[in-house]
Amino acid sequence: MATIIALTNQKGGVGKTTTSSALAAGLTRENNRVLGIDLDPQGNFGFSLGLDIEDCKNIYDVFKYKLPIEEAIQSTDYCDIVTSNILLSGAELEFNSFGRELMLKRTLRFVENRYDYIIIDTPPALNVLTMNAYAASDYLIIPMAAEILSIVGVSQIKETINSVQETVNPNLHVLGILLTKYNKRTILAREVKEMANQIAAQIETSVFKTQIRPSVTIAEAPAHGESIYEYSPRSNPSVDYQAFVKEVLAKIRQQEVSHGTQK
Repeated sequence: MATIIALTNQKGGVGKTTTSSALAAGLTRENNRVLGIDLDPQGNFGFSLGLDIEDCKNIYDVFKYKLPIEEAIQSTDYCDIVTSNILLSGAELEFNSFGRELMLKRTLRFVENRYDYIIIDTPPALNVLTMNAYAASDYLIIPMAAEILSIVGVSQIKETINSVQETVNPNLHVLGILLTKYNKRTILAREVKEMANQIAAQIETSVFKTQIRPSVTIAEAPAHGESIYEYSPRSNPSVDYQAFVKEVLAKIRQQEVSHGTQK
C-alpha cells in the first residue's frame, strides 16, 4: 500500500509544485513506484514533467465520475501522473455533496496498491481540494519560502490540520517544513528559519535539515519538461533536492518505526 504525501501551503510562490515534481522524480530515482496527483487547477505539476495538460483525461473527469482513475493515469520519464486543469477551479461550488472531502481518498483506493508513494500537489488555498488531499494523506510536507509573508501562510494551516485530524483523518502527520529560496548569507533567511522552527514546534513537527537554495534552473527546468535532476544535475537545487528526498525517506522510516505502522 502506498505512502501518501501532500505538499501544502496556502501561499503561492513558495516552491510547492517544484518540490512536488522533485520529490516524485527523486523517489522514482530511488527505485520506487510513484504516482503524482495534481489537485491544483493551474495544472503545473503535470506540465513541469512534460505533459500536455489541456487535451487529456484528468482528475476533474475522475471526480465527475466520467472515468475511473486508472484511465486518467499518464506515464512520464519520472513517474505516473494524474493531471489537472482549469476545470477544477470551480470545485468549491461544484462538489458540494455530503462527504465531498473524501472524494480523493475513495478514488485512491483503486490504485494505491500499485505504488510505493503517491505525491499530491495542492492549490495555494485552504479549500475543498486541499481538504481532500489532507483527508487522503499519511503525511504533509509544507514548503515555505525564506520570506516573511510565507510565515503567515504556514501559521494559518495549523487549525485546518487539527480539524482534519479530529474528523476524517486522525492518522495525518506533518513530516516537516521545507525552507525554499534559502540564502543562508542573508539575515532575513536566518530569521525566517528561526520562526519556522517555532511554528514547527506548534504543529508537532520539525524543519527539514535540508534547505533548497535559489537558482534560475528552478524556473527553467519546467519549461523544458524535465526534472531538475536531468535538466541541471550539478546545480544547487538538484543537489539540495536529492538530499531532501533522502531525508524524507529517513523521516518516514523513523515515523513508521515509532508508530508501528510500517507498510
